[in-house]
Amino acid sequence: MTMMMRLPEGKAKVLTLSYDDGTVHDIRMVEILDKYGLKATFNINSSHFLPENKNSSESGRYLTDAAEAKKLYSAGGHEIALHTVTHPWIQALSSVQVLQEVLEDRKNIEREFGIIARGMAYPFGCFNDEVVEALRLSGIAYSRTTVSSERFNFPDDWLRLGATCHHINPRLMELAKQFVEEQPRWGLCNMFYLWGHSYEFNNNNNWEVLEEFAELTGGRDDIWYATNIEIYDYVTAYNRLETSVDCKIIHNPTAVKLWFAKDGEIMSIEPGETITVLP
Repeated sequence: MTMMMRLPEGKAKVLTLSYDDGTVHDIRMVEILDKYGLKATFNINSSHFLPENKNSSESGRYLTDAAEAKKLYSAGGHEIALHTVTHPWIQALSSVQVLQEVLEDRKNIEREFGIIARGMAYPFGCFNDEVVEALRLSGIAYSRTTVSSERFNFPDDWLRLGATCHHINPRLMELAKQFVEEQPRWGLCNMFYLWGHSYEFNNNNNWEVLEEFAELTGGRDDIWYATNIEIYDYVTAYNRLETSVDCKIIHNPTAVKLWFAKDGEIMSIEPGETITVLP
C-alpha cells in the first residue's frame, strides 16, 4: 500500500522564490508578489541595513533601515533569511571566519527583525564541505546555491539547495507553463523554485518578466505559495511520520497537520494523532 507526501490542503505543487541582497528594488518586487499572492525568501546582508552603514558608498542601493525592511517583508508573509554579514567569497575564508560571517548575520537579523533566522543563501553561490559544516553548526536549516536544474524536484540536501532556474533563464515561461499545466508524475510533489536579485529587473528594465511569471503562476487553487522555511519545516515534519510496516497505522508526532496520498486517496493527520487506515 503506497503512501506519498502531499502538501497543505492535499496539494501536490509548491512555488517559492529566493532573492538576495536586500536592495531598494525589493519594494517594487514585493508589490508584484503580493498582487498575485506569491511568497519569497529575501536573503539579507545585515551590514547593508545596520545604522552604522547608512553612509556607505552604496547607501542608495540597499534598504538601509531595518524597520522599513521588516514592514516590507512581513506584510505579505515573506521570509527574511541570511546572506552573511559582508557578502564575501565565503569558501575562501577559514572555518572561524565563516562562523563569524554567519553567526553575526544571524544575530543582527534576529535582533533587528525579532525572528529566529534559520535559512540562508550562499553569497556568489560559493560553498564547500567546510562551509556547509559551519552552517550546520550555526543552526542553519537550509542554504540556497546558484545551481539551477530546470526541474521541479525537492532537494536531497537542504544545505545544498538548488533551484529550478534564475529569472533570466530563456526557458522561464516554458518551465512555468509546464509547472502549472502538468500534474506531478509517479505520485510525487513538484516544487518550482525561482531565484535572482530584484535589482536585475531594474538594471535590465524588464520588470515585465516578473509580472508575467507572477500572473501565470499566481492565484491557483492547486499550488501552495510558500517561503523556503515553510517548505523545509513541512517536509521535515512529514518525514517524521511514524507508520506500521503496512502503512495502516500512522502516527504524527509533530505539531503540524500533515497530508498524504494513500492508494490514490488524499488524507490528513492532525498533530499528535494516531490513525488506522482501513484497506
